[in-house]
Amino acid sequence: MSLAPLEETSEQAPARARGITRRQALAAAVATGVGVGAIRILGGQMQKLGATRTAQSSDWISPLGAESARVMQLLRRTGFGFTPAQLESALSDGFARTVDRLIETKPVEPPPLAAASTPGGQFAIAQVQQWWIDHILTTTTPFAERMTLFWHGHFTSDYRKTANDTFMYWQNLTWRRMAMTNFRSMLMQVTTDPAMLRYLDLATSTGQSPNENYSRELMELFTMGAGNYTEQDVRESAKALAGWTLPQPDSYATVVVDKNNNVTRRLPVYSGQKPGAFVARRAYRGNVTYLGKTGPLDTQGVLDRILAQPATATFIAGKVVQHFVTSRPSASFVNQMGDVFRRSNYDMKTLMRAVLTSPEFISDASYRSLVKSPTEFMIHAARALGSSAGSRLLAASGSGMGQTLFDPPDVNGWPNNEAWISSNTVVERVNFVTAALAQLKTSVPSARDAVHTHLDGVLSPQTAALLTQAADDRARWFIVLASPEFQLK
Repeated sequence: MSLAPLEETSEQAPARARGITRRQALAAAVATGVGVGAIRILGGQMQKLGATRTAQSSDWISPLGAESARVMQLLRRTGFGFTPAQLESALSDGFARTVDRLIETKPVEPPPLAAASTPGGQFAIAQVQQWWIDHILTTTTPFAERMTLFWHGHFTSDYRKTANDTFMYWQNLTWRRMAMTNFRSMLMQVTTDPAMLRYLDLATSTGQSPNENYSRELMELFTMGAGNYTEQDVRESAKALAGWTLPQPDSYATVVVDKNNNVTRRLPVYSGQKPGAFVARRAYRGNVTYLGKTGPLDTQGVLDRILAQPATATFIAGKVVQHFVTSRPSASFVNQMGDVFRRSNYDMKTLMRAVLTSPEFISDASYRSLVKSPTEFMIHAARALGSSAGSRLLAASGSGMGQTLFDPPDVNGWPNNEAWISSNTVVERVNFVTAALAQLKTSVPSARDAVHTHLDGVLSPQTAALLTQAADDRARWFIVLASPEFQLK
């Protein structure tokens, strides 16, 4: 049994947030054994996270002076939480060695997706979603998956516009392999990725009729940020980038798409992953004036010129800091990380090491300063419960919380931090905890250490009071996982 979603509130509505209704709370109470009042308190406290996320302005006090708390914060932010075994290993290694291990360990490749050979990639996106979630839940390199999700939200594509789920599967493989490499090589892989070629229309762009979509987003959203290029730069780089097409299929298959009318389609079939193909006759011939320089220019030249701009390193560093350290970093910290990135010749390992070992990462101000994305929240909850039957539930539940994998809302990707919290998404988070506990039909794991393991033993008075009143482990797990503390990282 789950809570009914709240109605959408108007943007002109009063600032007072709507809480979970008694009927909604009663539904969760019946399923979990937690009192109606307790559920409404948790929902109300969770909604406040949209405005209150820092240690200084909350009821809790930062424990980051302790090595164990720093390790747990590291795992929450880099690995979708942790299993007991992952936590024990990291605590044994300590913070510094765990950072080294996260950064230097090669990603474990997920198992092949059998459906990827389907002609035209015409299969349900749920298969790709569940395949990835299963891998996140079982992999021994969760940091690789966290970085894959980061790039999925940065270099966005969606399955609807791409219209080929094989391409979306390939893109996931590419983002994982390139995630901690050099940003220069990454940009070429992004540019020639088949899903991206279709999503931002570069596959249709020719020298005679250049399409500006990828050119614009490459600069504005992927590398430099708004205000660091001109409309003339957009037009000129569109010319220089023209000539790429989708990869040549290995074969074609005739597929019936309408049995009643005997309608068939000839669809491409790929035996393995391929990048886009460059067709010289489709390219632009001539000089372009781009970012202050004039002359012949190809795709690599466009990327090199972008990387020569001071804004690029700072823009990427700022995005990383907002996802891993704080939603409102100081300009000096972002500039410092940008300088590190630039001096390293755009090496992602160097940038991530600098970010994760910075004083800002373990400062009291950073404690619980970030809101878990729906995917992070659900994976951490599943790991905490030791649930292994969650990929279908997780894939189905993300949409109500605002995050459907392989389907970002637009080319900007998903919003971040406090944007995850609204009256509707709070209800859906409570719904998910209810459903996850319901899957454990016979018994739940002991909740004896849950407060210390997953909440650092740092609770608001409201959460502490509710836990004191909890009747059994099922109720304790519900309170822990639906608490405002658990939504933060």
